[in-house]
Amino acid sequence: MEGIKHNRAAHPQARPEPVNGAVSAVEFRNVTKRFALGSGSAEELTAVDRVNLTIKQGEFVCVLGPSGHGKSTMLNLLAGFIAPTEGQVLHAGRPVTGPGPERGVVFQRDTLFLWKRVAENITFGLRARGVPRRERDAIAAHYLKLIELERFARAWPRQLSGGMRRRVAIAAVFANRPDVLLMDEPFTGLDYVRRNRLYRVLESLWREVGCTVFFITHDIDEALTLADRIVIVVHGKIVREMSVTFPRPRPAELIVGPDAVNLRLELLGHLGQAFTGAIE
Repeated sequence: MEGIKHNRAAHPQARPEPVNGAVSAVEFRNVTKRFALGSGSAEELTAVDRVNLTIKQGEFVCVLGPSGHGKSTMLNLLAGFIAPTEGQVLHAGRPVTGPGPERGVVFQRDTLFLWKRVAENITFGLRARGVPRRERDAIAAHYLKLIELERFARAWPRQLSGGMRRRVAIAAVFANRPDVLLMDEPFTGLDYVRRNRLYRVLESLWREVGCTVFFITHDIDEALTLADRIVIVVHGKIVREMSVTFPRPRPAELIVGPDAVNLRLELLGHLGQAFTGAIE
């Protein structure tokens, strides 16, 4: 833990200060993103359509919607991988103009370096930023303990199961102390038991770091398990926002309880309307 405290103080750029008194971690201001439907084509697809969204510092927001309706495009805009066609995306009051270490990304498939050992994967970003070796080792040991993989510090990624690799990928992002964590359906393809174990790991890391989470999913139960707020996106538009006030952690018994069932039915209703044309 001491190494992590030192890291935060020694590398303040990982925690940008809000400007002009801004209190929101993330803002989408009337954001639209259009893509050409082919090289030289005049026809365009509107992936994100006039989106306005404000996310508070430390809030865990799940963006829920059908596949192909603009969720990942929103994440890529916030990550700085692409620029909006219209409007602005802001982080801590500043326009997002490109990728940055203060916005960590976990993709659908882990992006571990196969030629680096587990501990080296976790500390790769710290090494790139010039964090001393002794401090990096302390940080790696701390996160390996949190994800319950201390025994695998010297293992190669190919020696890990799929769930273990996801844990390492998440720890590698958290080790950089991001201000905003962007997650694009990171648990796709994992079985129910592994998913639920990873939910607990993610919540534990999130509580420790205190970052804002922008989590893409099409799984209603996943959103109910993790979110402070659920944002429903259909045809590139935000059609509904719902607060989730259940206490944490949220066991399976709670997610199948009557209050959660009522929320699930409401969410299903909004998602179902996406395919009936009822949502304008």
